[in-house]
Amino acid sequence: MIQVFSFYLFAALTILSAVFVIMSRNPVHSVLWLIMAFFNAAGLMVLVGAEFIAMLLVIVYVGAVAVLFLFVVMMLDIDFAELRAGFVKNFPLGLAIALVLLAELVLGIGAYSAGALEMGHAAAAASPQIDGASNIESIGAVLYGKYLFLFESAGIILLVAMVGAIVLTHRERKDTRGQNIGRQIRRRPQDATVNVRPEVGKGVQL
Repeated sequence: MIQVFSFYLFAALTILSAVFVIMSRNPVHSVLWLIMAFFNAAGLMVLVGAEFIAMLLVIVYVGAVAVLFLFVVMMLDIDFAELRAGFVKNFPLGLAIALVLLAELVLGIGAYSAGALEMGHAAAAASPQIDGASNIESIGAVLYGKYLFLFESAGIILLVAMVGAIVLTHRERKDTRGQNIGRQIRRRPQDATVNVRPEVGKGVQL
């Protein structure tokens, strides 16, 4: 009984959060609703026994991707009036795309329910199972066993991509004054601070 209640609770909150992601006028609020949708989707994955995917949703999507979106949106100088105008202008196109995706989803579910599709099954040799092990232990045995070279290669590719992004975005600013370390060290305390007597109501002259 508790499993059924948890499923409907997580499913309803996921759908509700996804709706608020689209309908929120503030991008910051949209990202927060997206984080809530990820958390509830992770709860659904736990219910079906896929705790590894639930962990990925929380650590990767919530802890990295969604937080990155949040920081980018908060640091950008967004004109909300222009953003709302663009939402109204592109609403028919977005609605058409949503209807197409809904039609494809309904068609896929109908084809699967009719029995015309056969889901593939992994071969026993390709996916060794450990007796009494959880999904995470089985996935770890596959990743760090048969696919160790491919797994490490993917990590190296991601590292190279990260270094390349840092190199491409790094730039030296020409509009700032260079730092003279020797001049700063040779500066005397009496040259660094000056005692003044400002007149009443005149403030401090910099």
